[in-house]
Amino acid sequence: MSDSNPGQDINVSLELEQRQGLKRVAGLSTELKDITEVEYRQIRLERVVLAGVWTSGTSVHAERSLRELALLAETAGSEVVDGVIQRRDAPDSATYLGSGKVKELALIVAETGADTVICDGELTPGQLRQLENIVKVKVVDRTWLILDIFAQHARSREGKAQVSLAQMQYLLPRLRGWGESLSRQAGGRAGVSGGVGTRGPGETKIETDRRRIRAQMTKLRRELRSLEATRRTQRSAREASGISTVALAGYTNAGKSSVLNALTGAGVLVQDALFATLDPTVRKIKAPSGKEFTLADTVGFVRHLPHDLVEAFRSTLTEVQEATLIVHVVDGSDEDPFGQISAVREVLNEIGAGDIPELIAINKSDIADPLDITSIQGSFPDSIVISAATGAGLEDLLNRIDGALPQNLISINVTIPYSRGDLISRIHESGEHISICHVEAGSDVSALVPPALAAEIESQGFLRAG
Repeated sequence: MSDSNPGQDINVSLELEQRQGLKRVAGLSTELKDITEVEYRQIRLERVVLAGVWTSGTSVHAERSLRELALLAETAGSEVVDGVIQRRDAPDSATYLGSGKVKELALIVAETGADTVICDGELTPGQLRQLENIVKVKVVDRTWLILDIFAQHARSREGKAQVSLAQMQYLLPRLRGWGESLSRQAGGRAGVSGGVGTRGPGETKIETDRRRIRAQMTKLRRELRSLEATRRTQRSAREASGISTVALAGYTNAGKSSVLNALTGAGVLVQDALFATLDPTVRKIKAPSGKEFTLADTVGFVRHLPHDLVEAFRSTLTEVQEATLIVHVVDGSDEDPFGQISAVREVLNEIGAGDIPELIAINKSDIADPLDITSIQGSFPDSIVISAATGAGLEDLLNRIDGALPQNLISINVTIPYSRGDLISRIHESGEHISICHVEAGSDVSALVPPALAAEIESQGFLRAG
């Protein structure tokens, strides 16, 4: 049996320490912002500690993910006081971080005076309960944090209903009383064997809450179906007119709303914050060739976007699913644009929009490093460089959109009575290569128009122009 090498033992020990140790991540502190009082488990965050598990990739990727979590926490109205990462092959099934490291996390919470721990992943109900028992403060995960931000930013009736549904779907399996006393069923003689602290509603109260939440979810789904029907009617009207839809998609805070405003003057809220836009805005715009199309601003995506949220927002995301073209807006100044592109495409595939033609628009060229933009263009040669802030490249963007829109117009050559000026107006709105000559019987019209309008004109039985 050979003697062990002391140097090797030290190296192994250091490697194990590196793999198992909690690494403090610098530069995460944020400014405290006032927020209003909120309901149960909606986050009222003053001082938070972030915790992540690094299972794959480099430490740079792991720290980048935690920095994004810090931005999310700040958006929710919190002050981040510390952040830690543990290197593991997989999150601990019981406590997310290793059981020993959770105790270290509890010490950090006590040191910093934090009132909340936010984990950079989705926790199971068991992990949530175990972590709170050890760190002695509220624990939330990345999913609930994103849901909370959506709840703060939703403005329309549909947006609020979608967020509420997603929150309830997430909360239902995690619903429990605060403290062990509320998780026990007292029975007919409350507290006979349990003593002080075991009396109370217990699981009876929890079951009542569950029934109430399920009833509310049913009501919200009914309301969303009604709102979806209205949105479907609006889309059908646009499709019947032959107008194509172009959807602006991209990572949150990539500048989609700024692009919409710059192209259409829509006046949509623009804010340097994650998820500033939740409710879709649709504006009509005319391409350089004269073709009209609608431009839709949609909710931004993010890494690990909660599945329940994608499901709840599916009706809103139909604007993307049924688009003729997706303009994928990328923040050229971001430290990881390729990661953002990958995350957006993952969500597009999840909602069934992965096969729709895509045009990548590299935004914020006015503040981005030119070398970074060159790198993105090298990987995506068909991309276009723009700046919504300065207007650079927007004319080229419109020309590229124009060239990508389908040419599905039908030629007409008819005489339309003067009494049908409404049809002449619609031909001007949606037609191309329009020629009109006024004669005694009406207006001789030669034009290319959408199929639906051509069919309507033909159904009127108007005489063809000579």
